[in-house]
Amino acid sequence: MNLEKLFQMQKALDAHIEEKHQLQNEDLFNRKVLALLVELGELANETRSFKFWSVKPSSPKDVILEEYVDGVHFILSLGIECGFNQQELDLSMKPSLLTVTDQFLKMYVGISMFQTNRSIHDYIRLFEAYLELGFLLGITSEEMEKAYFHKNEVNYQRQQNNY
Repeated sequence: MNLEKLFQMQKALDAHIEEKHQLQNEDLFNRKVLALLVELGELANETRSFKFWSVKPSSPKDVILEEYVDGVHFILSLGIECGFNQQELDLSMKPSLLTVTDQFLKMYVGISMFQTNRSIHDYIRLFEAYLELGFLLGITSEEMEKAYFHKNEVNYQRQQNNY
């Protein structure tokens, strides 16, 4: 995955949104944290991994992938908000040994820790945990990147249409 390109694209999208909505001088960190938590919940809902009471299957992979890359957008945006860049990141792409449900819970803890500390260390752990979640969901690096590019375009279109 080309993190440099993803960071550049996210930085441009963030700047566009902040300018359009006159938010250049606002601290958006907590709003972005909440947005990430909401997106993570939406992703969990689409996977249905925690719904032990239901026999309904998870949503199709394309729906899960679209929800997943919403999280990628906010993780990148949070890193940018904290002044981090791709050169500081040494992400390890390893498979998780946890269940999907446990990986979601690990994400919630990781988001909370990052919100409290705002450290590069906690950011890397958060990003890695999200990548691990993607792999558990059967999403490849190539699919993540391609879906990110597509959703980035959609987000610009939404801004043009006053979404």
